[in-house]
Amino acid sequence: MQIINDAQAADFLHFLSAHDFFYVIGHKEPDGDCICSCLGMAALLDAKKLPYQLLSAGPFKRTEIRDRADLFTNVPTFLSEPERKKTGLIILDCSEMSRLGEIDGDLNGLDTFIIDHHKTASVTENCIIDSSSPATAALIQQLYEKLIGKPTKEVADLLFFGLSTDTGFFRFLKEDSAEVFRAAARLVEAGANPRQLYDKITGGKAYSTRKLLGIMLNRAERYFNNKLVVTYETMEDTRKYGQEGRDSDALYSLLLACEGVEAVVFLRQETEHNCTAGYRSRDAVDVSAIAAKFGGGGHKNAAGGSIEGKIETLIPAICKEFAKVLN
Repeated sequence: MQIINDAQAADFLHFLSAHDFFYVIGHKEPDGDCICSCLGMAALLDAKKLPYQLLSAGPFKRTEIRDRADLFTNVPTFLSEPERKKTGLIILDCSEMSRLGEIDGDLNGLDTFIIDHHKTASVTENCIIDSSSPATAALIQQLYEKLIGKPTKEVADLLFFGLSTDTGFFRFLKEDSAEVFRAAARLVEAGANPRQLYDKITGGKAYSTRKLLGIMLNRAERYFNNKLVVTYETMEDTRKYGQEGRDSDALYSLLLACEGVEAVVFLRQETEHNCTAGYRSRDAVDVSAIAAKFGGGGHKNAAGGSIEGKIETLIPAICKEFAKVLN
């Protein structure tokens, strides 16, 4: 993880000083890092006494963030044209407007600052992009410490939560992660409780999610000498077991633990003509490059996106891309 330098912090501070109001938003189908990054930014703006509105297209499917849904809306406060000119849009945990989802208002044309850690981010101005950072929350922590100071316990809990979800509670980190652990230690010193936060992240799953997990495991198929595993969820599955409390992380973890498996793909048929896709891999396979082929993005070992099509036609198409790197 790189350290945010004084020039980057000054650029963001200049962005704040140039606007009277802010929209703060992350990607659709938010995860813990996305939501906690937004809330961490809200805490920074509160400390600066700057007005803002938290936006999200949702849905808040993950059990661990469901209690935060009421803090967000998909209906931006109406602004007159003069007000829009003094409004800043802060996009967190993604860099593409298309990934923000359906917002009942016009965010186009607003002066924008992006903070993201995904490898597929392509912006170069008005941004802090660090693909070596394990979470956007880690970038928000650095900004908060530079511009405000030591976080409160509440803010420390938020940022530790965001960092933990995107690192699999630090399981995904490697030998180059000393700076990440130093940052986590500062959050613990500020009052973050790792044990309580771990229980919140991993607990509270509905019994139906265990049943669905069993179906996903039973449905999984292996390809390319067992290097790739693909499984899926149908619309009928969703109707039967509901949309809440998905535990795809457990699914990926179980399948990647199988001998010889290098990558996992999970497809969910959301509508008749659209699926969401999740990609996970071990060290060697860059799933962000494959996700990008289908309009998605993410990290080398964790990516996702929304794809037009049906499961039965998308699986062969996705496997065709994996064949280029796994054969």
